[in-house]
Amino acid sequence: MSTFGKAFRVTTYGESHCKSVGCIIDGVPPGLALTENDIQVQLTRRRPGQSNLTTPRNEKDRVAIESGCEFGYTLGTPICLTVQNQDQRPHDYTETDFYPRPSHADWTYLQKYGVKASSGGGRSSARETIGRVAGGAVAEKYLSEVYGVEIVAFVSSVGTIDMPTSAEGMSGEQFQKLLATITREQVDQNTVRCPDQETADRMQEEILACSSEKNSTGGIVTCVIRNAPVGLGEPCFDKLEAMLAHAMLSIPATKGFEVGSGFSGTRLKGSEHNDAFEADASGSLRTKTNHSGGIQGGISNGESIYFRVAFKPPATISQDQQTATYAGQDGILAARGRHDPCVVPRAVPIVETMAALTIMDAVMQQNARSATSAKLKPVPAELKGIKPV
Repeated sequence: MSTFGKAFRVTTYGESHCKSVGCIIDGVPPGLALTENDIQVQLTRRRPGQSNLTTPRNEKDRVAIESGCEFGYTLGTPICLTVQNQDQRPHDYTETDFYPRPSHADWTYLQKYGVKASSGGGRSSARETIGRVAGGAVAEKYLSEVYGVEIVAFVSSVGTIDMPTSAEGMSGEQFQKLLATITREQVDQNTVRCPDQETADRMQEEILACSSEKNSTGGIVTCVIRNAPVGLGEPCFDKLEAMLAHAMLSIPATKGFEVGSGFSGTRLKGSEHNDAFEADASGSLRTKTNHSGGIQGGISNGESIYFRVAFKPPATISQDQQTATYAGQDGILAARGRHDPCVVPRAVPIVETMAALTIMDAVMQQNARSATSAKLKPVPAELKGIKPV
């Protein structure tokens, strides 16, 4: 389906080579100061043609607010956001009338719907993510203003090249220090969007080498969410990490997701992995470590939420590929078009805004529960399941 969220709902529309792409957002609280400039920042970070590491397709991706705002404030009614496609070249895809691209969605879309977009990837194209980024930018602004939420993603791996801190695992001490302080300004200091400049230089060389060879490579985006409210997540099936996984694995080209200590946590003993509690300055509890990644029992615990998303090498490459036609005849596909040799530099704002959509939806669901239960008499202390030691 094309709608994400329950209380804060974003419905995206558009294909790679149609007239426009965008979204409709339902559930935006009224009274939020909002202009196109608030949304444009993330769209500009996502747009194609921003460096020699991305597709040369030249789109400005200027957003227009079509409804739901007046005099710079949200009305609480549905917001329509549109971006015009301006640099379409549908004639670059005539080969896909005969050949389904290996590992692309041409064949599966045709089998599912009985028809497919004749140019580009249709709804499977990364152009679809414009609506997500635009909607997520609105969620980001609300979360930042009301809760001080900070969401920062960065490229931690390209191909076999990893940041030095990645070697110790996500719950390693140096990696945790990085997650506590990393800013978007630091991430954007280079076009790869890797905060370690030496590693970024090596990553750039790898991406450019793939491009010159008409090939592609994959990578990993790491994301941290700081200052998320406690209590987010809806057990059992809409646990917060489950919804984050849903959000991230819906992004084109994703193939993996891990939260907190992730797969490396399986190598630890319970005594090593458990996050012991301690009192904070306010008298509440926090954890001494954060192997859980800020989520326990599917519910946010107030610590930083962090996760990694794996992106496969882009499927469309310009090398000749031995494959088969739709009719099953052997042949060689010589794909044209303009494509990213590696998607992770441009995936950074997509990961951030999908995280924002997930947190915003969870916040609104939890706030609805809290407001409703506040009308009731307080639960007696002896019934809360808590006893003094």
